[in-house]
Amino acid sequence: MASRPELKAEAGFADASKLRSLQPLGPLVPSWLNERVPKDPHRPRLQYRTVWVSDTHLGTPGCNAELLLDFLRSIACDKLYLVGDIIDGWQLKKGWYWPQRHNDIVRSVLKLAKHGSRVIYVPGNHDDVLRDFVGLHFGGVEILPEDIHVTADGRRLLVLHGDMFDSVVLYARWLAHLGDHAYTLMLRTNDIYNAVRRWMGLPYWSLAAHLKKKVKNAVQFISRYEEVVARAAADRHADGVVCGHIHTAEIRNFGNVTYYNDGDWVESCTALVEHHDGRMEIIDWAERVRNEVRPRREKKKRQPVAVPA
Repeated sequence: MASRPELKAEAGFADASKLRSLQPLGPLVPSWLNERVPKDPHRPRLQYRTVWVSDTHLGTPGCNAELLLDFLRSIACDKLYLVGDIIDGWQLKKGWYWPQRHNDIVRSVLKLAKHGSRVIYVPGNHDDVLRDFVGLHFGGVEILPEDIHVTADGRRLLVLHGDMFDSVVLYARWLAHLGDHAYTLMLRTNDIYNAVRRWMGLPYWSLAAHLKKKVKNAVQFISRYEEVVARAAADRHADGVVCGHIHTAEIRNFGNVTYYNDGDWVESCTALVEHHDGRMEIIDWAERVRNEVRPRREKKKRQPVAVPA
């Protein structure tokens, strides 16, 4: 990605503020942006007012790209929030990994923006390079440091990635990177485990998420993190907060503040959605796919085996 000075030079403007007013140039828009997102006639598109997705970690083998792409192609929404760690810059610096499916995911997001969804990207710690471009628009995607979202029923929700409340990331970056190596190893184990499940004809199941729930220190950290984030939202006079970062989907009340975490697309494959009446819900897409696959597998088992005459 070009640096800010390079962007200025290419655009021919003296300051970044003028870049914000740039309108898309028709001849430079790729033709695929005008294509409609593929529709499955047997699966009506899910209609939401707002969708929050975070921690997809594009650029790593751990990203569940097939499930994420399936989700993006299955929804329609007025507003889509990308709540940080969408692209994993830490891993891409170590070695380039970018399969076609990751391109397809970027295309799906840009198509949603092209066809009417407002898309807001709030960078996280793994894609913190994008914080240098706060206030700019790329392909219809707005980059903001955080945002206040007003729900259909009038509640004010603070939207941010949440890494600023993680003392390990904030005060000991080297330790965070060390933890990142251990986490990458766990995800590779998760990949091997699910490769065996696919070979056996079984759907995705997150070994990594299961292990994290069983580790006492992880559970204590998550609980403490949720409390700190909720308190920060209360200090900002918000009715709730939506974040990501810790890869644990949750809806929990702390006094008058509701804490929402949309989860991730590495372990659990979850998103947070707002219905048109303001009702909030966590969508477990991996579980949804498992529920769709299970009846087909059972039906296949019940089919009679042809016996040769």
